[in-house]
Amino acid sequence: MPRYARIKSQTQIYHIILRGNNREKIFRDEEDKSKIILILENKKKFGEYFLYAYCVMDNHIHLIIKEGNDTIASIVKRIAASYSYYFNKKYKRIGHVFQERFKSENIEDESYLLTAIRYVHQNPIKAGIGTIEGYKWSSYREYIGIGRKLTDTEEILGILSNAHDQARKEFVRFNQEFISEKFLEVSEEKELDQFNVTEYINSYLAEKGIGIIDLRNISNKLLREDLIKLLMAKSNLSLRGIAAELGLNREMVRKSVVSKDLSP
Repeated sequence: MPRYARIKSQTQIYHIILRGNNREKIFRDEEDKSKIILILENKKKFGEYFLYAYCVMDNHIHLIIKEGNDTIASIVKRIAASYSYYFNKKYKRIGHVFQERFKSENIEDESYLLTAIRYVHQNPIKAGIGTIEGYKWSSYREYIGIGRKLTDTEEILGILSNAHDQARKEFVRFNQEFISEKFLEVSEEKELDQFNVTEYINSYLAEKGIGIIDLRNISNKLLREDLIKLLMAKSNLSLRGIAAELGLNREMVRKSVVSKDLSP
């Protein structure tokens, strides 16, 4: 599929995910996690970027970065290249360490910036590996005055309050709140993708003895709902994507989801 140019953030702030190639663990021990943090610190010394949040997991890392003297693409490339050199040398391997194209999400306002930072800090809870305050491989502890001073915390705390102590209290409260917003995530690999989903649909329809146009018929409502349920379980397709694959309108797919009590 063709690659499209990333849309530039008007604030120059981005939520970045660097993920291990083939879902491999790329931060295998504390030495590895310490190394990527040291790389972030070294690159930051030259004014390439400002760092508002990070969280190092076993097979990926979240970063919230504001461009400084360089573009986001160059910043991420340098970080990834430095760590890849270290990782391949340590583990006597060759080849890609990170997925070739990193994931990015633009952050265009202060409200979304704060909630994105909270999302990054809540990753250990989501993964079931620790608490926000107990996980030492994220920037949360820096915001409450513990540990390293890699993150540019003052600008973020200043959004919450001009009084430093009050800002920290508000930051703690805000980061402990349950998060309902959807953010850029490390997607689970699914059985179906853009290369084989059409084949799967055709096979299903052939087995049922109907054509794709027949899915619109009320008499095939149960089959339509069953196929939509299977596509949601076996792929990362959105409702819009499923509608396009099946030649249905999005509302018809949405109603099928509701009637089956599926999560959209």
